[in-house]
Amino acid sequence: MKKSFLFLLLTFFISSLAIAQSKDEQEVTKGVEALRTAMIDANKAGLDAITAPELTYGHSSGKMEDKAAFMEALVSGKSDFITMELTNQTVKIVGNTALVRHELHGDSPTGKVNLGVLLVWQKQKGKWLLLARQAFKL
Repeated sequence: MKKSFLFLLLTFFISSLAIAQSKDEQEVTKGVEALRTAMIDANKAGLDAITAPELTYGHSSGKMEDKAAFMEALVSGKSDFITMELTNQTVKIVGNTALVRHELHGDSPTGKVNLGVLLVWQKQKGKWLLLARQAFKL
């Protein structure tokens, strides 16, 4: 009886962890979509809401931007996406950090964009925020 109870308790605990992780993965996935939309719309408030103050944003060219420069480039139109499709996305939660990888295919005023992207999200005060991004050309 005691072993059965411990087995059930352990099973419940493991199931609870899996559900919590799934919830975190879902929240991060929603954050990635909010980022995609905010980047296309050049929505400053939307970008601000989902990025950490410590954001480091790496372009495929090697250019690095902090949060202010990243937002300014999009809002001013210096960096612009007309369309953006994300494919082959994976999300891995490690504690309060989420690692997201995907392919970004889109259009900008200067032509087609085909990138591999690594996003690092961090849970800060109960909310997932983009902490880092690095892209590379495919």
